[in-house]
Amino acid sequence: MPQKELSMRKVKEVLRLRFAANLNQDQIARSCSICQSTVHRYLKRAAAAGLEWPLPEEYDDRRLNELLFPLQPERAPPNRRAGVDFAEVHRELKAHRHLTLQLIWEEYRQSQPDGYGYSRYCELYQKWNRNHNVVMRQEHTAGEKMFVDWAGPTVPIDDYRTGEAAPASLFVAVLGASTYTFARATKDQKLANWIDCHVRAFEFFDGTTKLIVPDNPRTGVDRACRYEPDINRTYHEMSEHYGAAVLPARPYKPRDKAKVENAVLLVERWILAALRHQKFFSLAELNDAIAPLLERLNNRPFRKREGTRALLYANVDRPALQPLPVQRYVMGDWKTVRASIDYHVEIDRHYYSVPYQLADHQLEARFTALTVEIFDAGKRIASHVRSSAAYRHTTVHGHMPKSHQAHLEWTPSRLIHWAATVGTATAEVVRTIMENKPHPEMGYRACLGIMRLAKTYSNPRMEAASQRALKLQACSYTSLRSILKRSLDQQITMDMEPERPGPAHENLRGSDYYDPSTTISSVATKERKS
Repeated sequence: MPQKELSMRKVKEVLRLRFAANLNQDQIARSCSICQSTVHRYLKRAAAAGLEWPLPEEYDDRRLNELLFPLQPERAPPNRRAGVDFAEVHRELKAHRHLTLQLIWEEYRQSQPDGYGYSRYCELYQKWNRNHNVVMRQEHTAGEKMFVDWAGPTVPIDDYRTGEAAPASLFVAVLGASTYTFARATKDQKLANWIDCHVRAFEFFDGTTKLIVPDNPRTGVDRACRYEPDINRTYHEMSEHYGAAVLPARPYKPRDKAKVENAVLLVERWILAALRHQKFFSLAELNDAIAPLLERLNNRPFRKREGTRALLYANVDRPALQPLPVQRYVMGDWKTVRASIDYHVEIDRHYYSVPYQLADHQLEARFTALTVEIFDAGKRIASHVRSSAAYRHTTVHGHMPKSHQAHLEWTPSRLIHWAATVGTATAEVVRTIMENKPHPEMGYRACLGIMRLAKTYSNPRMEAASQRALKLQACSYTSLRSILKRSLDQQITMDMEPERPGPAHENLRGSDYYDPSTTISSVATKERKS
């Protein structure tokens, strides 16, 4: 995806979270995986440009980029000693067993020749490590965060026909303040089930949180990064539908989502362990067995405090949750497409039209089980009902050029109906042209040419010319044009006159006199007798 489109999407998300979700700049920065100064700059530029949320429809990505980031001369960066990201250094040391601090310092000096010396580098790292190797107790605001994750263990689903077992994954979601827990088994951990479990979790909680805190699963995060993880497009769209923001935990930092880590542990102990002796032959059976155990877990008294998760949820989290939207989220897949020369894009072997001006343009398509939507620079430019017919076309009449629209407006029946308004002979000529062609469309041009002749010549002349063409069995545009151009339609030929008997006389020889079967000798005999 182009960097400019990704940047504009981040700008829109910053504006939405600030004005629609009412988040502060720190929360927006973590959700969008950008620094707080960038959030401040975006909001400052939006205020200077007079932008409000929601943005007007005509403000596509290009227009928004021109308003917020006008072209300015580049400035040379100041010559300063760059700081060191010791958190990243610490992560690398933990991730790679044989990596040493000296090797990391040598790589640092290759990129920063004027950087810190080795002793100073080690001193700064040790100081950073002492200050960060502590655990911070997290305070969770009511209705603010929902932590989500997959449980490690799976549950076997047996096939009663083959006896083979397929592993089912377990999705777990927990609210931050009350630790009220939701769990559901799925066939796999793919994107469709990931999104569906979030939707069901929101419905189970009967409301939505402001933030969703996942790990960095491949289904939800396209590129895991400590500072700028890329959220999956569909995952982001789902969170936007429910008025929430996705705030992934830092890689290799399970303490960022300690709530769901503990919830997963409790689900494994009180649900999966309780089901260890049971066999299941479908996901529905497994989820039906999970439901009462989940209710029992949420109503189980706390060990070190009064009350239960369900009671704390009802008193603390539930009143603070955002209401569910009117419509349930329908998952859609995204695909980058290019409009071909016939102004159609291909989705699952079917072709859908876009405005012909966008032929050969790169676009984005979002498609669900029922609909197909096509976007250009973030603006929807076409919408279709999805079709399962392979290698067929779905075309909107308004997407076609005027010439193509005019071509499709003329059908064989409409051409014959027009010819009948001129006269019966003209209608017969048009019908004959259509019937004598292998395909009716092959006769379109000839009939359209006859229509053009009707604009030059009157209806009586057209009808007379058509009668002559029928008599001569010359039903074509060329013949009709020649008859009218030479004014032959105004002449009455002998073969068109009714046959009249000739005068009776003994010297007039009839047609049998010239019969080819008559021999020369018989002709001579007739002449002697006469």
